Amino acid sequence: MEFDLIIAGGTIVDGTGALSFKGDIGIRNGKIEQIGMLGGIPAKRTINANGKTVTPGFIDIHCHTDMAIHREDHPKLLESLVRQGITTVLGGNCGMGLAPLGEKYASIKDYWEAYTGRDESLYVQWKNMSEFLETIEKKGVLLNFAMLAPHGVMRIGVSGLAQRLLAREELDSLGRLLEESMEGGAMGLSTGLQYFPGSQSDTEELIQLANIVKKHDGIFTSHLRSYSNTLDLAIDEVVQVAKNTEVPVQISHLFWIPHIHPFVDAQIRKLVRMGSWLYQYVKAPIPLDSAVRVKLQNLDNLIKGGLPLGIDAMPTSSGFTHLLAFFPPWVLTGGKQQIIERIRDPQTRASIRRSIEQGDSKWPHREGDTWSMNFFKLMGWECAFIMSVVSEKNKYLEGKTFVEIAKEQGKHPFDVICDLLLEEQGRVLVFETITRPGDDFVERSLHATLTDPNVSIATDTILLGYGRPSHLFYDCFPKFLGKYVRDESMISLREAVRKCTSLPAKQVGIKKRGEIKKGYWADLVILDPATIASRSTFEDPCNFPVGIHQVIINGKIVIDEGIYKPNPLPGMVIRRQSQ
Repeated sequence: MEFDLIIAGGTIVDGTGALSFKGDIGIRNGKIEQIGMLGGIPAKRTINANGKTVTPGFIDIHCHTDMAIHREDHPKLLESLVRQGITTVLGGNCGMGLAPLGEKYASIKDYWEAYTGRDESLYVQWKNMSEFLETIEKKGVLLNFAMLAPHGVMRIGVSGLAQRLLAREELDSLGRLLEESMEGGAMGLSTGLQYFPGSQSDTEELIQLANIVKKHDGIFTSHLRSYSNTLDLAIDEVVQVAKNTEVPVQISHLFWIPHIHPFVDAQIRKLVRMGSWLYQYVKAPIPLDSAVRVKLQNLDNLIKGGLPLGIDAMPTSSGFTHLLAFFPPWVLTGGKQQIIERIRDPQTRASIRRSIEQGDSKWPHREGDTWSMNFFKLMGWECAFIMSVVSEKNKYLEGKTFVEIAKEQGKHPFDVICDLLLEEQGRVLVFETITRPGDDFVERSLHATLTDPNVSIATDTILLGYGRPSHLFYDCFPKFLGKYVRDESMISLREAVRKCTSLPAKQVGIKKRGEIKKGYWADLVILDPATIASRSTFEDPCNFPVGIHQVIINGKIVIDEGIYKPNPLPGMVIRRQSQ
């Protein structure tokens, strides 16, 4: 008997949260065949893991890799994910994805372009979820890839970019698209309830769709309707979906932005910015996570009571999305040219600015100027840093705030925003944060979330080959293990690994991955807990981490002591019903 690979003498952290142990791992035909002391058994290759730790490959439960994984150059685009130990990804999050396509294809095409910066219709070779997954499978895939059915894109497919509840026949058509997607291999449904047009749904619509997901043993994930003053109501909404349908519900990237009153909010921003400046010199343990901790305790109690809830979060101080998401929903109706003309027209532009400055964030955030993603009002005009533009002319603006550019150009920040959107035809991505990306002080607001036993760790990756990527796309898991486990001792290594492996696998329903166990697929990471660390920053993000020695996907070594070996592509397409 000969193994394809033996990993010998490593400290095994198996992903379950159990105590680590020394042992060997024997791999054959892409799977773990034996765990124990395998001395004397021949293998095509043996890796000496003495002094190192072996973990399951990390599972990124919340990302947008589906926006790149169909591309011929995706092994290069997604290299940074594998180099940080990620072996499995779940795409189609936040209601956004490249499949399925509905009847209103022109509107879907415009929606895609705001994210990807290019005309995806030139590359799309499919109509439904089954064809999308088959296309990916035939091309070959770098990582193990699973997909959610995106509520927002499907909603556009049946009703276009409309600011209203769906008519009965439209909701029935949406249900049929979802049913077809679940039968085609989707792991469940993703919703982006803070984004237009997902924001136009009501709870009744969500429950009707969740019942379809439940019938197929899938998962219902949600970028919540609000992460600010109505966060409790937003959580209650998806809890109601779980209670009414018994479908597993995943709360996406949990965080909280304080919003009380414009004057109070402005004072809070000043205090946070002052605290951020002082924190560079005095690391005072200010508990910025107190409010979220209470919400987590309530969720943890529901989970203990048997409600099928999961949560995920990102170890970063800033989010990122497309700039148009910050605009009132009424601006985003129709299509790209209509949106551009509204921004171009001086009177309409003035109305948009009034909507932002005078809008009132009220539940359920569907009508008028009540939308909850009014981040310019919540966090100030200085909250957005340019992540990416498409034109070479404006590349020098990446990394700057609109307030900085406004001072240079002698304009109001809102006019800078609108003028840039016109020049870039709406294709602008931004970071959003109350201080600056990579701020350790603001990240303290996530400490309770990142260490909670029911929260998985995620990257929210949007790797598109241009612009300034988030540091998370290079360092999410190494940063979590280096900073929170080793440097700050906030969580044990075995518990941290569980939150990156078996917990997300359980939450999504991914089988035979996320644990080092006989018969499971050999997705493994060999790392050094003493040296694993991020080398990525907001200013200089494109640096691979240190301390990861090997990454193995389905038994194939893809990272080998710093050398990237993607060919032949080792990943698999994971379908809900055929694992």
